[in-house]
Amino acid sequence: MCRMQAKHSPAIDPARADDGGGPLLFAALSSAGMRTTAAHSHARGQAIGALSGLLTIATERERLVVPPGYAIWIPPHHLHGLDAHGPVSAWSVYLAPAACAALPAQPQVFQVSGLLREAVLRAGAWPAAGLMAAPTPAQERIAAVILDELSAAPREQLVLTMPTDRRLLKIAQALAADPSDPRSLNEWAGWAAVAPRTLTRRFVSETGLSFSDWRQRARLMRAVELLAAGHAVTGVALELGYDSLSAFIAMFRREMGVAPGGFAASHAAALALA
Repeated sequence: MCRMQAKHSPAIDPARADDGGGPLLFAALSSAGMRTTAAHSHARGQAIGALSGLLTIATERERLVVPPGYAIWIPPHHLHGLDAHGPVSAWSVYLAPAACAALPAQPQVFQVSGLLREAVLRAGAWPAAGLMAAPTPAQERIAAVILDELSAAPREQLVLTMPTDRRLLKIAQALAADPSDPRSLNEWAGWAAVAPRTLTRRFVSETGLSFSDWRQRARLMRAVELLAAGHAVTGVALELGYDSLSAFIAMFRREMGVAPGGFAASHAAALALA
């Protein structure tokens, strides 16, 4: 992930996101071009949803992709930074720590339901950007809907957990930078000076995925980035090292529930409406 452009401030000052002002804070994010937010953390949990454009989030151990219609959940005190890849319109909800107990303990990407989208947009219309020091009954009901929808949202395959072993991390970083690299597990093991059996065993224990599944996840996430940037489906398949366009389409449909062409069309429509 490129971090060369100038850093921007978070949507809400982390100190404000640490205060005890109320159960819910809301912020809107709009960027006309590339944007990078420096790594930071806060006491509140945070959900960030993309209305249009593409976001990528980096935590201490995960890489996450957030296309339009999706959101990411970041638990309290979780260090994270954000990249906006071109024009982006997004929303961000900050939940008080007490409200986060029913939500995942690790960052997750999920598809935003229509009910959640409308509820967070309603919260965005409240005074003081959704600051709820003394919420009205109607605001409490909307906040409860947001929490329920966040808790019930199905998790998506757009999270890439990085291993901690320095040899495996070296391999993971190289593959994240170039998911099309065709080297076999044994070749990667030799490159990183680790026994193949050790690589196999520790990749599962440290990332929750086998080496081959982790590499496919890295390819899926790069495919999402490229499709969101307007690349043609055939070109994306070739760039990711697929010899067969049908194999790429089958993988994407299996993981995302939609063909890559349909995903690209939905993304283009979201941009046109933004």
